[in-house]
Amino acid sequence: MTNLKGLNIVMVGASLEQNGGIATVEKLILENISEIEIQHITSHDEGTITHRILVFSRAASQLALLLFRGKVDLVHIHLSDGGSLLRKALIASIVRWFRKPVIVHAHGAEFHTTYFQLPHRLQRLLGIVFRQCSSFIVLSNTWKEFYMSQLGLKEKQMVVLPNPTKLPLEIPDRSQSPLVRFVFLGRVGARKGTFDLIKAFSKLSADAQAQAQLLIAGDGDLVQAKELVAQLEISDRVTLLGWIGAQQRETLLSDADVFVLPSYNEGLPMALLEAMGWGLPTIVTPVGGIPEVIQSEQNGLLINAGDVTRLTAAMQTLVDHPQQRLELGKAARSTASLYDIHVYCDRLSALYAALV
Repeated sequence: MTNLKGLNIVMVGASLEQNGGIATVEKLILENISEIEIQHITSHDEGTITHRILVFSRAASQLALLLFRGKVDLVHIHLSDGGSLLRKALIASIVRWFRKPVIVHAHGAEFHTTYFQLPHRLQRLLGIVFRQCSSFIVLSNTWKEFYMSQLGLKEKQMVVLPNPTKLPLEIPDRSQSPLVRFVFLGRVGARKGTFDLIKAFSKLSADAQAQAQLLIAGDGDLVQAKELVAQLEISDRVTLLGWIGAQQRETLLSDADVFVLPSYNEGLPMALLEAMGWGLPTIVTPVGGIPEVIQSEQNGLLINAGDVTRLTAAMQTLVDHPQQRLELGKAARSTASLYDIHVYCDRLSALYAALV
């Protein structure tokens, strides 16, 4: 394998101060990849349109200058959905103009939605740009098939690299939990199924509700969620935490008993892998890369998106059967070890070496 020491690798993506899964992946890579110095360039940040334009313009200019000076050997671009498609296509085009290897790393849960809303000319342009990339990383085989069939990417470009997680050294003993704490981590709103979850929790039996608590962590449509909780008269059992930092996140997962994410669209959610690493049983939906990680009744429970009745039944089952919670959690932890950040970084390093 090529010696990566001394190489100039540039990573382009979301601000490391930003909330969300992409920034989490970026930080995990930068903190854990060994023997490689990676320069990070922020191409997107939250804020006004003017601020976002300035951030992107600075990123494109900084990258172009580094390329012009011959200080870049490889560029790793993190791609989301929405406006990220066109921004990152431009960045990739700049890199290819300088004839340097470029990796596009697709994370977006709703890429397909954004893509099909674009005019056909822009769809064709994106296909041309992405087909010229040295490698194209996706989070699951499902997404690999999408990019190959819809954008014409080639098999030899495609790399399936599911998101990583950093495993805690120890997980708590949950065999004597006095309450069953259901935890949701993610952007609060319809896409992540937050409102379905609140409704499902409200339909638990009176006995189950007396033994259970629902904790919702994340930013987004908090006002609507709070109104729904009040309307369903479950404010004493449901807590909206808003966005929480990394340390609070670890404490929340350590104290939790079940992780729930009834999403309608996903790539491969970081929160799911983190929860599995903490030995939590999960109730999730078979969207994006999730069914390639979770096998229902083996290391979690799968229910269809939007099926509030089945979601309630799954939650009721895990309240009523503590041994099943423990067994599913143990299996989830075992599965999570396959996604350990150190294994991930070894694969990423090998990809870098193959391209330079």
